[in-house]
Amino acid sequence: MTKLANRVAIVTGAGRGQGAAEARMLAAAGAAVLICDVLEEEGSELARSLEREGCEARFLRLDVSSAAGWEAAISHVRAWKGRLDILVNNAGIINRKSLNDTSLEGWNRLMAINLTGTFLGIQHAAPLMKESGGGSIVNISSNSAFSGHYDPAYTASKWAVRGLTRTAAMEYVGWGIRVNSVCPGLIVTGLNADAPHLQPMIGLTPMKRSGTPEEVARLVLFLAGEDSGFITGEDFVIDGGFTAGAAYRRVGVESGLYND
Repeated sequence: MTKLANRVAIVTGAGRGQGAAEARMLAAAGAAVLICDVLEEEGSELARSLEREGCEARFLRLDVSSAAGWEAAISHVRAWKGRLDILVNNAGIINRKSLNDTSLEGWNRLMAINLTGTFLGIQHAAPLMKESGGGSIVNISSNSAFSGHYDPAYTASKWAVRGLTRTAAMEYVGWGIRVNSVCPGLIVTGLNADAPHLQPMIGLTPMKRSGTPEEVARLVLFLAGEDSGFITGEDFVIDGGFTAGAAYRRVGVESGLYND
């Protein structure tokens, strides 16, 4: 409960799923957490739940694609705690459309949330972090940012988040702000538990299972705190070995070189 004592965090897309797990873990480590989402009912209930558990949390509705929304969020944190130490840019959506089927409207909406939302979060949070003596920004990308995923808008946004992460890390290192990205693979939540791609993906994953939101949250917790104090501008893949060589391993198994 003391690892992040006196620290203040913002987590976007924290109303449910992976973002909620991240907010819970940061709060359990002692941080005061501003839970941000457009899902007001879920986000408010999470904040109330954390407070019942003795943690310090608040909910604020935030559309991450809105600069005015980010200004309000930073003003809220400044009035509430007077400082900001951690930002987790977790909010994101997926399109599940092929290149030929992706509309301009769908492309722009996804980019506004996944990429512009991350850009705005970094831009608005960094000055208050500087005033607070530095901090840690964790951007949630994806292991799709290392390959050609079926969803071109999602894939492009997550590749871009990796580039934005490295640029921000170089720009803000003099402010004492570290910026890293977390790149999850197949993480099962209530939103995708029945998706048709789960079993094929699990079959290809060398560890033969999906990940959990809590496993991603533990990595976020590490990057948020001082245990990762000499790490910035890096991508952390958490996908059970999928990106490391899932296709080659499958060939090795089928050709008898590996035991499955």
